[in-house]
Amino acid sequence: MKNHKKNIFLKTPSGISGLDEITDGGFPKGRPILICGSAGCGKTLFATQFIVKGITDFNEAGVFMSFEETSKDLAQNVSSLGFDLNKLITEDKLRIDHVRVERSEIEETGEYDLEGLFIRLGHAIDSIGAKRVVLDTIESLFAGINNIGLLRAEIRRLFQWLRDKGVTTVITGERGESTLTRQGLEEYISDCVILLDFRVIDQIATRRLRIVKYRGSTHGTNEYPFLIDANGISVMPITSLKLDYKSANEIISTGLPSLDAFFQKGGYYRGGSTLVTGSAGTAKTILSTYFALSGCKRKERVLYFSFEESPDQLVRNMQSIGIKLQPYIKSNLLLIHASRPTLQGLEMHLLVLLRLMNEFKPKTIIIDPISSLITIGSTSEVRAMLVRLMDIFKVNQINALFTSLTNPKENEYNDPTVDAISSLADTWINLKNEKRDTERVRSLLIVKSRGMSHRNNECDFMINDKGIQLLPKNK
Repeated sequence: MKNHKKNIFLKTPSGISGLDEITDGGFPKGRPILICGSAGCGKTLFATQFIVKGITDFNEAGVFMSFEETSKDLAQNVSSLGFDLNKLITEDKLRIDHVRVERSEIEETGEYDLEGLFIRLGHAIDSIGAKRVVLDTIESLFAGINNIGLLRAEIRRLFQWLRDKGVTTVITGERGESTLTRQGLEEYISDCVILLDFRVIDQIATRRLRIVKYRGSTHGTNEYPFLIDANGISVMPITSLKLDYKSANEIISTGLPSLDAFFQKGGYYRGGSTLVTGSAGTAKTILSTYFALSGCKRKERVLYFSFEESPDQLVRNMQSIGIKLQPYIKSNLLLIHASRPTLQGLEMHLLVLLRLMNEFKPKTIIIDPISSLITIGSTSEVRAMLVRLMDIFKVNQINALFTSLTNPKENEYNDPTVDAISSLADTWINLKNEKRDTERVRSLLIVKSRGMSHRNNECDFMINDKGIQLLPKNK
């Protein structure tokens, strides 16, 4: 029998963080890719990052042909993102060619031919051995053609010429009224079409990306949030497609030996997620700090995301109950990142967290409290973000702890943020602060803990200068 080799669909890494995960490896190698959207959605930046990252990360020289911006303007506009185009040009890895298409000249002569463009573009490609090309934007190139038949013939000829040349080409285009592009043809003859969208919801700007089509390849079909910040464009997949991550059997401490004893195996599973809920003053932050401390004592890095207290305030407050965090901060085992939820949208918070995770490489991450996120997003949006986080933490075997503020006047099991994550968490601890006779009494209850038996009744506890003290069960 003959061995039938499986056809391999060659792909080129996009250079856009998170996009290759959605496209199952990147853009189709040696084929044209259309990036379309309205003004201000990030098309030019998208194309520039594709070229620059191709050079810096994958050693693939590139040609950027612009029909709108000059080389000087383009270099200046992207310099704030750390893209040094002039340096790449000097190193002979990049060619930027600004082509002016004068509509008046075409109207006077009545002729339009792409032969000159092919010669110019071909020379630029061959001079540096370019593997990547950008044409920005296609509307400007064909602005002077009124003959629809000629227009479509020239677009087809351009796309075929690029395929024959064997370069992976990103072509940007303005979105039309009823079509993805103004001409409405590019989207049909492109091998991959990506739509960028920029919208403002509840006074918060949000950008979305959708893969409209991708010939010969599987791809994500959802709308995906993407962000533009000082490091360029980052795309965030909604969630993992499969629940195929591994689960550890190792047990780690909660940070409180007396609380460890409440679990049959003596603590949490490594790589698990814990939810701590309760109204104000129930010691959620203290309990999460104990967990952070246990990670530091194992010589593992801990990332603490605080939405309510500054790092200095958290360190001071914990010191009053005997928890000293400063030595671990100095030894780079503990990083406290504090920001107000309303400072930015959900996607930006998620991106910052992921970036810190990649840079700091923690084994434990704490988010205190997730209930603050409900102020900048709906329950469904917060849940979608938390699902993404859960998947990322599980895949990377990161110990996660989330706190959530609940309303004491309502049933805590119907709280929107609790509802968003309680079913996903491996362990759920609920704290109460209730009045009994003439005093306030704090109590703790383990609502659930997957994979192990645990104490099922409430336990009272107190807080003093030695921290949390669990009280023996009343007779």
